[in-house]
Amino acid sequence: MEKELIQTPSPGAKLQWIQWQLLDSVLPTGGFAHSLGLEAAMQAHLVVDLVTLKAHIAHVMDNMGSLLLPFVYAMNRSPDLDTWLKLDSVLEATLTNDVSRKASSSQGSALLRVAASVFPECPIFSRIRGIGGQFCHHAAVFGLVSGVLEFDGETAQRAYLFMMMRDVVSAATRLNLVGPLGAAALQHEMAGMGEEVLRKWMNRMLDEACQTSPLLDAVQGCHSYLFSRMFCS
Repeated sequence: MEKELIQTPSPGAKLQWIQWQLLDSVLPTGGFAHSLGLEAAMQAHLVVDLVTLKAHIAHVMDNMGSLLLPFVYAMNRSPDLDTWLKLDSVLEATLTNDVSRKASSSQGSALLRVAASVFPECPIFSRIRGIGGQFCHHAAVFGLVSGVLEFDGETAQRAYLFMMMRDVVSAATRLNLVGPLGAAALQHEMAGMGEEVLRKWMNRMLDEACQTSPLLDAVQGCHSYLFSRMFCS
């Protein structure tokens, strides 16, 4: 009986394994500790049911696309130390909301720590962690990681928006706005909207980064003043 030949996986197949791992909710990056302003929006009575929840998610996605995708795109194109130092500092100045700025830094630091541990073949992650004094904002870190791991720009930007949608929907489940099955159906339903946001804001330059929903930014900034809260932001 002939032995079966074990084929070496193609570069494309190996990349898919890496992509899936980076998007896996099991990856300990702390994303589920944040509601992206949803908890504050609920207490401000801006989100009260499924209809207003869908509208909130749409506004969050559009705001993320307009403000943060340019940083993901720029960092993905040039995943080197000099670009990192520049973009991380620009993001620190761009995120004027104290709550979202701290959340971005917390999640970015966690992602960088995970990348350094999971992908030891990429020494740039450990090198950046060793520099110290960095803000480690999430959009810049995700762009760096996706670039070093050879994601193409479109996939990196789509993946970033997917994670944002996933985290908001997860927060909605834990806030009892929607059940687990309803959350899965909601995420599927809004996938088309997510793709529209991607096409609208994809491949933008840094000088085009902007806020499209300043009300969301203001509401999220009130999160730390909530009398009771489940999430960090």
